[in-house]
Amino acid sequence: MAFKPQSESDEAMSEINVTPLVDVMLVLVIILLVTAPLLTQSVHVTLPKTAETTADVKDQPLQLGVDAQGTITLNKLPQADLSALETALKNELLQNPEIGLHLYADQDVVYAKVAEVMATVQHAGIAKIAFVTVEQ
Repeated sequence: MAFKPQSESDEAMSEINVTPLVDVMLVLVIILLVTAPLLTQSVHVTLPKTAETTADVKDQPLQLGVDAQGTITLNKLPQADLSALETALKNELLQNPEIGLHLYADQDVVYAKVAEVMATVQHAGIAKIAFVTVEQ
Protein backbone atom coordinates (compact mmCIF):
# COMPACT_ATOMS: atom_id res chain seq x y z
CA MET A 1 0.00 0.00 0.00
CA ALA A 2 1.05 3.50 -0.65
CA PHE A 3 0.92 5.95 2.22
CA LYS A 4 0.89 9.69 1.96
CA PRO A 5 3.60 11.53 3.77
CA GLN A 6 2.64 12.93 7.18
CA SER A 7 2.89 16.54 6.04
CA GLU A 8 0.10 16.16 3.44
CA SER A 9 -2.41 14.56 5.87
CA ASP A 10 -2.54 17.65 8.08
CA GLU A 11 -4.35 19.64 5.39
CA ALA A 12 -8.12 20.15 5.61
CA MET A 13 -10.26 18.23 3.15
CA SER A 14 -11.92 20.70 0.78
CA GLU A 15 -14.20 18.29 -1.17
CA ILE A 16 -17.70 17.32 -0.06
CA ASN A 17 -18.40 13.61 0.04
CA VAL A 18 -21.71 13.24 -1.81
CA THR A 19 -21.88 9.44 -1.68
CA PRO A 20 -24.07 9.29 1.48
CA LEU A 21 -26.40 11.90 0.01
CA VAL A 22 -26.76 9.93 -3.22
CA ASP A 23 -27.42 6.74 -1.24
CA VAL A 24 -30.19 8.37 0.79
CA MET A 25 -31.77 9.89 -2.30
CA LEU A 26 -31.76 6.53 -4.12
CA VAL A 27 -33.46 4.87 -1.14
CA LEU A 28 -36.14 7.60 -1.13
CA VAL A 29 -36.71 7.14 -4.88
CA ILE A 30 -37.10 3.37 -4.41
CA ILE A 31 -39.59 3.91 -1.57
CA LEU A 32 -41.54 6.32 -3.78
CA LEU A 33 -41.58 3.88 -6.69
CA VAL A 34 -42.80 1.04 -4.47
CA THR A 35 -45.53 2.99 -2.66
CA ALA A 36 -46.92 5.02 -5.59
CA PRO A 37 -48.80 2.11 -7.24
CA LEU A 38 -50.31 1.14 -3.88
CA LEU A 39 -51.84 4.59 -3.44
CA THR A 40 -53.58 4.62 -6.82
CA GLN A 41 -55.48 1.35 -6.44
CA SER A 42 -59.18 1.83 -5.90
CA VAL A 43 -62.28 -0.26 -5.68
CA HIS A 44 -64.76 0.33 -8.47
CA VAL A 45 -68.36 0.17 -7.28
CA THR A 46 -71.61 1.06 -8.94
CA LEU A 47 -73.54 3.35 -6.64
CA PRO A 48 -77.33 3.22 -6.55
CA LYS A 49 -79.33 6.05 -8.07
CA THR A 50 -81.36 8.21 -5.69
CA ALA A 51 -83.71 11.12 -6.08
CA GLU A 52 -82.77 14.57 -4.83
CA THR A 53 -84.07 15.45 -1.42
CA THR A 54 -84.59 18.77 0.25
CA ALA A 55 -83.06 19.63 3.59
CA ASP A 56 -85.27 19.10 6.60
CA VAL A 57 -86.65 22.46 7.71
CA LYS A 58 -86.41 21.36 11.34
CA ASP A 59 -82.62 21.03 11.08
CA GLN A 60 -82.05 24.45 9.51
CA PRO A 61 -79.92 26.75 11.69
CA LEU A 62 -81.39 29.92 13.11
CA GLN A 63 -80.63 33.12 11.19
CA LEU A 64 -79.57 35.88 13.58
CA GLY A 65 -78.82 39.28 12.08
CA VAL A 66 -77.48 42.58 13.39
CA ASP A 67 -77.71 45.51 10.97
CA ALA A 68 -75.76 48.78 10.94
CA GLN A 69 -78.30 50.52 13.19
CA GLY A 70 -78.04 47.73 15.79
CA THR A 71 -81.43 46.17 15.02
CA ILE A 72 -81.48 42.48 15.92
CA THR A 73 -83.49 40.00 13.83
CA LEU A 74 -84.08 36.30 14.47
CA ASN A 75 -85.18 34.41 11.35
CA LYS A 76 -85.94 37.83 9.80
CA LEU A 77 -88.29 38.78 12.66
CA PRO A 78 -87.18 41.89 14.60
CA GLN A 79 -86.45 41.42 18.31
CA ALA A 80 -87.29 44.18 20.78
CA ASP A 81 -84.17 43.82 22.92
CA LEU A 82 -81.62 41.28 24.14
CA SER A 83 -83.95 39.79 26.78
CA ALA A 84 -86.59 39.10 24.12
CA LEU A 85 -83.90 37.55 21.96
CA GLU A 86 -82.75 35.31 24.82
CA THR A 87 -86.33 34.16 25.46
CA ALA A 88 -86.85 33.36 21.76
CA LEU A 89 -83.54 31.47 21.61
CA LYS A 90 -84.42 29.41 24.71
CA ASN A 91 -87.77 28.51 23.13
CA GLU A 92 -86.01 27.38 19.94
CA LEU A 93 -83.52 25.40 22.02
CA LEU A 94 -86.35 23.59 23.83
CA GLN A 95 -87.77 22.50 20.46
CA ASN A 96 -84.39 21.31 19.13
CA PRO A 97 -81.47 20.88 21.57
CA GLU A 98 -78.98 20.48 18.68
CA ILE A 99 -79.96 23.72 16.95
CA GLY A 100 -77.25 25.82 15.32
CA LEU A 101 -77.13 29.53 14.65
CA HIS A 102 -75.81 31.60 11.75
CA LEU A 103 -74.80 35.11 12.76
CA TYR A 104 -74.99 37.84 10.12
CA ALA A 105 -73.47 41.15 11.25
CA ASP A 106 -73.25 44.29 9.15
CA GLN A 107 -69.71 45.57 8.65
CA ASP A 108 -70.69 48.98 10.02
CA VAL A 109 -72.16 47.69 13.29
CA VAL A 110 -70.26 48.46 16.47
CA TYR A 111 -68.32 45.42 17.66
CA ALA A 112 -69.66 45.83 21.20
CA LYS A 113 -73.19 45.19 19.91
CA VAL A 114 -72.08 41.95 18.22
CA ALA A 115 -70.32 40.90 21.43
CA GLU A 116 -73.51 41.53 23.43
CA VAL A 117 -75.54 39.45 20.97
CA MET A 118 -72.99 36.62 21.12
CA ALA A 119 -73.07 36.69 24.94
CA THR A 120 -76.87 36.50 24.83
CA VAL A 121 -76.72 33.50 22.49
CA GLN A 122 -74.23 31.77 24.78
CA HIS A 123 -76.32 32.58 27.85
CA ALA A 124 -79.38 31.08 26.12
CA GLY A 125 -77.45 27.80 25.81
CA ILE A 126 -76.71 27.60 22.10
CA ALA A 127 -73.20 26.33 21.48
CA LYS A 128 -73.09 26.05 17.68
CA ILE A 129 -72.51 29.53 16.25
CA ALA A 130 -71.31 30.19 12.72
CA PHE A 131 -70.33 33.61 11.39
CA VAL A 132 -71.54 34.28 7.87
CA THR A 133 -69.64 36.72 5.66
CA VAL A 134 -70.38 37.90 2.15
CA GLU A 135 -67.67 38.54 -0.43
CA GLN A 136 -67.91 41.87 -2.19
